[in-house]
Amino acid sequence: MRLRNKPWADDYMREHDHIVVQEPFKMLGKWSELFKNPKAPLHLEIGSGKGQFIAGMGKQHTDINFVGIELVKSVIVGALKKVLDADVDNVRLVNEDAQDLRELFGENEIDHIYLNFSDPWPKNRHEKRRLTYHTFLDQYKKVLVPGGEITLKTDNKGLFEYSLVSFSQYGMILEDVSVDLHADEDPLNVPTEYEEKFSAKGQPIYRCRARFN
Repeated sequence: MRLRNKPWADDYMREHDHIVVQEPFKMLGKWSELFKNPKAPLHLEIGSGKGQFIAGMGKQHTDINFVGIELVKSVIVGALKKVLDADVDNVRLVNEDAQDLRELFGENEIDHIYLNFSDPWPKNRHEKRRLTYHTFLDQYKKVLVPGGEITLKTDNKGLFEYSLVSFSQYGMILEDVSVDLHADEDPLNVPTEYEEKFSAKGQPIYRCRARFN
């Protein structure tokens, strides 16, 4: 689906620069300074989409600070609206390409990373683009605290199975694995927009949580 251009997006994000970080690369090692509670754990969502997950998490977990990265400008403004509607002060958004997290975050700066409905890149020749490929895991391990965790949610069985193997081969510990998240009825689960869409069609949602040694 082609995304509609929003010429007002830049101005809208600048008007709300207390949420959308305007110069994120200058915040390396200093993200806690942006929040009311700088001592709270810092959680990162890669690919925040329209923001339902990160806004909901911010509201549910007021004792945690959240940063959401979304590359597409016409999408992140939707996330900004949801954060504003949620009226939370523990969520910040970044409109950048997260090719190398080590350029944005300092060593051991993040406590938890969320990968929600990432592009599965199903063709073998695109394996290196999957966000659970070992070179991405190298990045995550560097910016996460020792023993930091990754939570993956997806509707794509192939990506899920690939990720379980990738995590295990990297030496990570699988803390939680669900092959039908909604059947498990986790009361703390905050769904994304994609999650609601796929679940409504009867598609099982896969989730796993993995921890670095």
